[in-house]
Amino acid sequence: MKTLLLCLAASMSPFTLLADEKATLIFEDDFERSESDDTKEEIGKGWSSNSKKRAKGNKQVDLKDGAMHITFHPEADHAVSVVHPAEFQNGKVTLRFQLPTEADSLGLNFADLKFKEVHAGHICMTKISTKNVQINDLKTGVMALAMRKARQDKTITPEQQKLLKTKTKRIQHKLEAGKWHNLVVTIKDDTMTVVINEKEVGSFSSEGIAHPTKRTLRVAVPKKAIIDDLRIYSLTK
Repeated sequence: MKTLLLCLAASMSPFTLLADEKATLIFEDDFERSESDDTKEEIGKGWSSNSKKRAKGNKQVDLKDGAMHITFHPEADHAVSVVHPAEFQNGKVTLRFQLPTEADSLGLNFADLKFKEVHAGHICMTKISTKNVQINDLKTGVMALAMRKARQDKTITPEQQKLLKTKTKRIQHKLEAGKWHNLVVTIKDDTMTVVINEKEVGSFSSEGIAHPTKRTLRVAVPKKAIIDDLRIYSLTK
């Protein structure tokens, strides 16, 4: 039944493929598996997290009820990052998600660790909260090494601050906490588009989004989120 509902949702999406466009499924996960030791992270299927490095090894990712539950641990010094390889230039990620409370949010961060001109490979991302959706060009924005250093050193110039304002877009969008929602994030050339519950929330175009190879998907959670039925596609013409 869950698979049927996902297929129906995909067919109703306003972002159906163009006649000359091809979507190739490169990864999918329904999280329908169990852990052998509930005290440890055993995500499986190629996933990893930053819990060992940033949360002193405490468990932050739990597989239960056929979904991935992500919860920031009090001893962590960084938001939870759950990582999977996902190599494409143009692509699409679909999933179901739930934000348990009004204060929660979910980020999808696309990275390329082979690209050394940005901090930690950050290329672009979207962050979904119960109040808005934000889309960021990180490559030519806050994660560009020179820009990040200027911000850390507090030497950022008015010109740099003005530039940074052009590298992000925030769209007001209310979302009910504690309910399941469908999400589609599409990257085509220099544009990222976000669709929630089969309705376009917004899109943003910026040069960094067109980075030739996104190699990794990071699911970023500063507090708590639940995801399920994740699929990653590459898009070609």
